[in-house]
Amino acid sequence: MLIRIFLAFIAVSFLGFGLWSLVDPLGMTSRMAVSVSGQNALYEMRGAFGGISLGGALLAAAGALRPARYERPALWFLAAYMGGYTLSRIFSVVAGDSPTVTGWAFGGFEVTCFILTCIALRVRRHPE
Repeated sequence: MLIRIFLAFIAVSFLGFGLWSLVDPLGMTSRMAVSVSGQNALYEMRGAFGGISLGGALLAAAGALRPARYERPALWFLAAYMGGYTLSRIFSVVAGDSPTVTGWAFGGFEVTCFILTCIALRVRRHPE
Protein backbone atom coordinates (compact mmCIF):
# COMPACT_ATOMS: atom_id res chain seq x y z
CA MET A 1 0.00 0.00 0.00
CA LEU A 2 2.86 2.41 0.74
CA ILE A 3 4.29 1.87 -2.73
CA ARG A 4 0.94 2.75 -4.28
CA ILE A 5 0.81 5.95 -2.21
CA PHE A 6 4.38 6.77 -3.26
CA LEU A 7 3.52 6.24 -6.93
CA ALA A 8 0.39 8.38 -6.57
CA PHE A 9 2.49 11.17 -5.02
CA ILE A 10 4.99 10.92 -7.87
CA ALA A 11 2.16 10.98 -10.41
CA VAL A 12 0.73 14.18 -8.92
CA SER A 13 4.19 15.78 -8.64
CA PHE A 14 5.12 14.90 -12.22
CA LEU A 15 1.71 16.00 -13.49
CA GLY A 16 2.08 19.41 -11.86
CA PHE A 17 5.63 19.91 -13.09
CA GLY A 18 4.79 18.62 -16.56
CA LEU A 19 1.79 20.93 -16.94
CA TRP A 20 3.80 23.88 -15.63
CA SER A 21 6.53 23.10 -18.14
CA LEU A 22 4.03 22.89 -20.99
CA VAL A 23 2.05 26.02 -20.13
CA ASP A 24 4.86 28.29 -18.91
CA PRO A 25 8.28 26.87 -19.83
CA LEU A 26 10.03 30.23 -19.42
CA GLY A 27 8.47 30.75 -16.01
CA MET A 28 9.52 27.26 -14.99
CA THR A 29 13.10 27.68 -16.13
CA SER A 30 13.44 31.18 -14.69
CA ARG A 31 12.16 29.90 -11.31
CA MET A 32 15.00 27.39 -11.49
CA ALA A 33 17.46 30.20 -12.37
CA VAL A 34 18.07 28.68 -15.81
CA SER A 35 18.42 30.92 -18.85
CA VAL A 36 16.87 29.58 -22.02
CA SER A 37 17.57 30.94 -25.48
CA GLY A 38 17.55 29.89 -29.09
CA GLN A 39 14.90 29.22 -31.66
CA ASN A 40 14.04 25.76 -30.28
CA ALA A 41 14.25 26.67 -26.57
CA LEU A 42 10.54 26.60 -25.76
CA TYR A 43 10.01 23.60 -27.99
CA GLU A 44 12.71 21.67 -26.11
CA MET A 45 11.61 22.79 -22.64
CA ARG A 46 8.05 21.70 -23.33
CA GLY A 47 9.21 18.39 -24.74
CA ALA A 48 12.01 17.55 -22.33
CA PHE A 49 10.45 18.76 -19.09
CA GLY A 50 6.76 18.78 -19.97
CA GLY A 51 6.45 15.68 -22.11
CA ILE A 52 8.71 13.38 -20.14
CA SER A 53 7.15 14.48 -16.84
CA LEU A 54 3.62 13.90 -18.15
CA GLY A 55 4.60 10.48 -19.50
CA GLY A 56 6.14 9.62 -16.14
CA ALA A 57 2.99 10.85 -14.39
CA LEU A 58 0.86 8.52 -16.49
CA LEU A 59 3.08 5.52 -15.79
CA ALA A 60 3.26 6.28 -12.05
CA ALA A 61 -0.53 6.70 -11.93
CA ALA A 62 -0.96 3.39 -13.73
CA GLY A 63 1.35 1.78 -11.15
CA ALA A 64 -0.68 3.25 -8.31
CA LEU A 65 -4.06 2.30 -9.79
CA ARG A 66 -3.19 -1.07 -11.33
CA PRO A 67 -0.22 -2.35 -9.34
CA ALA A 68 -0.42 -5.94 -10.52
CA ARG A 69 0.38 -4.88 -14.05
CA TYR A 70 2.15 -1.50 -13.85
CA GLU A 71 3.78 -1.12 -10.44
CA ARG A 72 7.13 -2.69 -11.34
CA PRO A 73 7.42 -0.95 -14.74
CA ALA A 74 6.64 2.37 -13.03
CA LEU A 75 9.26 1.72 -10.37
CA TRP A 76 11.88 0.71 -12.95
CA PHE A 77 11.15 3.87 -14.94
CA LEU A 78 11.60 5.96 -11.80
CA ALA A 79 14.80 4.12 -10.91
CA ALA A 80 16.28 4.88 -14.33
CA TYR A 81 14.95 8.44 -14.54
CA MET A 82 15.75 9.55 -11.00
CA GLY A 83 18.93 7.48 -10.99
CA GLY A 84 20.12 9.42 -14.02
CA TYR A 85 19.33 12.69 -12.28
CA THR A 86 21.06 11.48 -9.11
CA LEU A 87 24.24 10.55 -10.97
CA SER A 88 24.29 13.84 -12.84
CA ARG A 89 23.71 15.84 -9.63
CA ILE A 90 26.57 14.04 -7.91
CA PHE A 91 28.83 14.63 -10.91
CA SER A 92 27.81 18.28 -10.97
CA VAL A 93 28.69 18.83 -7.31
CA VAL A 94 32.00 16.96 -7.71
CA ALA A 95 32.76 19.09 -10.79
CA GLY A 96 32.40 22.18 -8.61
CA ASP A 97 29.02 23.53 -9.69
CA SER A 98 27.22 25.73 -7.16
CA PRO A 99 23.46 25.18 -7.33
CA THR A 100 20.99 27.63 -5.81
CA VAL A 101 18.56 26.67 -3.06
CA THR A 102 16.06 25.75 -5.77
CA GLY A 103 18.68 23.55 -7.44
CA TRP A 104 19.39 21.80 -4.15
CA ALA A 105 15.64 21.32 -3.61
CA PHE A 106 15.16 19.70 -7.02
CA GLY A 107 18.27 17.58 -6.48
CA GLY A 108 17.07 16.54 -3.04
CA PHE A 109 13.70 15.52 -4.45
CA GLU A 110 15.35 13.48 -7.20
CA VAL A 111 17.81 11.72 -4.88
CA THR A 112 15.08 10.98 -2.33
CA CYS A 113 12.82 9.58 -5.06
CA PHE A 114 15.67 7.43 -6.36
CA ILE A 115 16.41 6.00 -2.91
CA LEU A 116 12.73 5.33 -2.15
CA THR A 117 12.28 3.72 -5.55
CA CYS A 118 15.25 1.41 -4.96
CA ILE A 119 13.79 0.42 -1.58
CA ALA A 120 10.40 -0.22 -3.19
CA LEU A 121 11.98 -2.39 -5.88
CA ARG A 122 13.83 -4.37 -3.23
CA VAL A 123 10.64 -4.88 -1.23
CA ARG A 124 8.78 -5.93 -4.38
CA ARG A 125 11.47 -8.41 -5.37
CA HIS A 126 9.38 -10.94 -3.43
CA PRO A 127 5.77 -10.27 -4.53
CA GLU A 128 2.98 -10.64 -2.02
